[in-house]
Amino acid sequence: MADSNAWTAPAHAAQTGAEPTIRRIGIAELREALRRGIDDFLAVPTQLVILGLIYPLVGLVAARAAWGGSILPLLYPMVAGLTLMGPVAALGLTELSRRREAGEQVSWVQAFGVLRSPAIGAIIGLGLLLTVIFLAWLAAAQAIYAATLGPTGPESLGALLREVFDTAAGWRLLAIGNLVGFGFALLVLALTAVSFPLLLDRNTTLATALRTSVRACLVNPGTMALWGLLVAALLLLGCIPFFVGLAVVMPVLGHATWHLYRQLVA
Repeated sequence: MADSNAWTAPAHAAQTGAEPTIRRIGIAELREALRRGIDDFLAVPTQLVILGLIYPLVGLVAARAAWGGSILPLLYPMVAGLTLMGPVAALGLTELSRRREAGEQVSWVQAFGVLRSPAIGAIIGLGLLLTVIFLAWLAAAQAIYAATLGPTGPESLGALLREVFDTAAGWRLLAIGNLVGFGFALLVLALTAVSFPLLLDRNTTLATALRTSVRACLVNPGTMALWGLLVAALLLLGCIPFFVGLAVVMPVLGHATWHLYRQLVA
């Protein structure tokens, strides 16, 4: 009997030099991608797995931040950085949607089938690229904090909040930081809108995947900008109730990413 966890090649898996064709989509296609993402989540619930991954990381960061110091000003940039590293975290969920669309039996364990993909080298390369972008964002956030509120970190979370919201320098920090963060988010959206699912679907090169993702955004600028804002808003809502909501938001968005790719790429 074949290994049910093995990576199964889709119809387009053969590597090709042809550039994929991009479709124009609208709000209706975004709604459909989200609807199918919810269907996939309900069919293969993974919320306990997501919570098991999120809470150890949240606990470590919170424990370190409780001591104050240099990491405290980076709490908000770290949370905002979820939109930058989200495509990596959602990769296994995207794989589950690919398998389910192909009519295969799926469970959360088969999310690790990504590791057997013929394009695993390009997938790892894209993950490393996003890691570099995330670290660059944290470095930029730290530099903006130092330029506006000074190089010394606050003694406590309360002191940080007072510095940010009760001083003119704090408001400059918010304005500049969010503007720069928006630029990083746009860059990641352009690079990853369809690149990860494309690599899972077709054994193509990293360069082709990146070009295709950028073209998808250029062909559909308004729709993809709306998608990026929707992703950011849902992740923010998921963070508010002590990060519990991420256990639902992240899987739904991960599944929806596959269906958005299927809408965008012919």
